[in-house]
Amino acid sequence: MNGDDTDQDTTLDSQRFVDGADGDDEQVPPSAGGDGTGPDGEGQPADRNEESADDEPVDPETGDAVDTDSGPTVRGGVGASGVDFDPESGDDVDSSVLDDVMLDDVGSEDTEEASQGLFDDLLAGDPIFENKEVLRPSYTPRKLPHREEQINNMATILVTALRGDSPSNILIYGKTGTGKTASAKFVSTELESTSQKYEVPCEVEYINCEVTDTQYRVLAQLANKFVEKNEAVIDEELDGLEDLRERANGDPSALAETEYDSVAAVEDRIEQLDEDRESFEQVPMTGWPTDRVYSTFFDAVDYHERVVVIMLDEIDKLVEKSGDDTLYNLSRMNSELERSRVSIMGISNDLKFTDFLDPRVKSSLGEEEIVFPPYDANQLRDILEHRAEVAFEGDALTDDVIPLCAAFAAQEHGDARRALDLLRTAGELAERDQTDDVDEDHVRKAQEKIELDRVVEVVRTLPTQSKLVLFAIIMLEKNGVHNINTGEVYNVYQRLCEEIDVDTLTQRRVTDLISELDMLGIVNAVVVSKGRYGRTKEISLSVPIDETEAVLLSDSRLSDIEDTQPFVQTRFDNEN
Repeated sequence: MNGDDTDQDTTLDSQRFVDGADGDDEQVPPSAGGDGTGPDGEGQPADRNEESADDEPVDPETGDAVDTDSGPTVRGGVGASGVDFDPESGDDVDSSVLDDVMLDDVGSEDTEEASQGLFDDLLAGDPIFENKEVLRPSYTPRKLPHREEQINNMATILVTALRGDSPSNILIYGKTGTGKTASAKFVSTELESTSQKYEVPCEVEYINCEVTDTQYRVLAQLANKFVEKNEAVIDEELDGLEDLRERANGDPSALAETEYDSVAAVEDRIEQLDEDRESFEQVPMTGWPTDRVYSTFFDAVDYHERVVVIMLDEIDKLVEKSGDDTLYNLSRMNSELERSRVSIMGISNDLKFTDFLDPRVKSSLGEEEIVFPPYDANQLRDILEHRAEVAFEGDALTDDVIPLCAAFAAQEHGDARRALDLLRTAGELAERDQTDDVDEDHVRKAQEKIELDRVVEVVRTLPTQSKLVLFAIIMLEKNGVHNINTGEVYNVYQRLCEEIDVDTLTQRRVTDLISELDMLGIVNAVVVSKGRYGRTKEISLSVPIDETEAVLLSDSRLSDIEDTQPFVQTRFDNEN
């Protein structure tokens, strides 16, 4: 047999066992040219051995690619990498090449098998949600039911900005979930779009003071936003001037309808804009003196004519953390600005936070006040129905879902955010159950889940001493003690402090911590009279005991007390 025949037989042998691991697939017949050549008589098979491992094997008769999905079983001949080997021969073979061939093939097969069905079952049913984002607090709808009066009040005050004048400052009050932020953002979006329509320079900047809670951060964030806007304005003008200069160099008449009378004037303006752009500097988040940050912000705002509305959400958090210096500076800016005007829109959950403001700040900041009352159950139902039309597919909700969500949320002081969370969570639970619709049972489970999530978050963020007091109450209840009194809690608390080497507070301070836990809704502490024995505080848990204990033990400082069993004194109650 000549060399070409050997090459062809070897190639066909490797392809013969590529189609299946059992080797029972139909064998590939030799090509029409039985002398080791292709149909055209040229020696192609020998060249095929030189193909890379990435090329698919080809049937020499049909020219079609051979299916290799099922994974090759190598018995001899040419491997998938194009290396000639014979496992029964004594020739030295690079074992790493064989390992690569076999491991790669097996790995790809295992990966494919492992991935099949992992998510297929979850995706098999009909979807419940069409647009889940509609049910999130961050979403601003195009229509806000039952807030038309407040929206119109805001629009009436802010319309002054579209005339180029400074609007009055606005303070917006209301409990959580009453639509304050959503309404303010809706009005702001309308204000900016209308200003573009009439080509009036009007801008709204939103800052969440729960996150940006110091004077430095507020001023730095505002300064950097206006620096970026100014740079964008300059870049746009520079592009136009450079184009004008190029056209004017070829045809001076290009300047006829512009404010420039010569190419030199255009170049002077370009040079001035370049200098302005280089003078702008981003404010670092720390490190500068506050007066320098304020000066940078002031210059950036006043760079060109515009009316700016600064929306400070959770404004009471800023005052609580940093005092009223920021509000004082912002509210008095207009007396110093030459080109721009600034207005403040403050949003707060605390109706009394202005009681702590300087009288000068209070008088200038609270020029206009708008109160958002809580929603009632019927109003919450309208809001949920409006959102559900966009959020859910077809008839995914049973008739009792929305009324039940509205009723639960109405009990929480008319909180629309709570109602939306309930509806979204109920839909997510229905998806996990792989049901076709959301029913009353899903809403009730969602209520329990949200309440548990709230408890977990509150307990997780408690100080260490409060966690120890709470853990002492849990241990007493687990040991069968009911109507726990403060003395019993304090005894167990002392033992726990000894176990983890923490300073022990006085019993009076522990009593205060119990009162704080009572206000958070974690425990229920009731003062009862014991007749001639005086009065005492009876304590019981108001949260699930197992879940609360798990959250406490997740704290690294408390994890060592899991196996501790402090002595619990037996108590003989007066009543059987």
